[in-house]
Amino acid sequence: MIILGIDPGLATMGYGVIEKRPAGDSVAVDYGVVRTPKDETLPVRLAMLEEGVNKLLVKFKPGEISVEELFFSKNITTGIPVAHARGVILLTCIKYCGRLYEYTPMQIKQALTGYGRADKVQMMHVVTSLLHLDKIPRPDDAADALAVALCHAHTSRFGKMFGIK
Repeated sequence: MIILGIDPGLATMGYGVIEKRPAGDSVAVDYGVVRTPKDETLPVRLAMLEEGVNKLLVKFKPGEISVEELFFSKNITTGIPVAHARGVILLTCIKYCGRLYEYTPMQIKQALTGYGRADKVQMMHVVTSLLHLDKIPRPDDAADALAVALCHAHTSRFGKMFGIK
């Protein structure tokens, strides 16, 4: 099964595509980012994100999609544009594939490392190891998206608990 993982962002949206094999292991198919220029208006940037997500959906035809939930630690104002972007991403994905799942950063860390407060370096090394990659995926947003996809691959048997209906 092909799983698309998304790390939402307005300037940079990370994506990671993995294949979950019948034996239970996963391999990386592709990863990268969709970028929008900061000198564009918000509506134009949101339209660019929608176009980018649609291209990924057409190219990889995922059976399931996993998206990281937002986490605001200090300044909610900086998170509002990301929330707009996430809304477009969710809408685009749910229209394509009814199998859309959301995970908090803590759930992702717990699923991959066994510790919900793992740091970024630990997460990058775990993603690299689990996918048998030669090097840490870059940029960070792409590595985060691969982590979201892996989280879903490891926890999908619990799908009804996290799915959007």
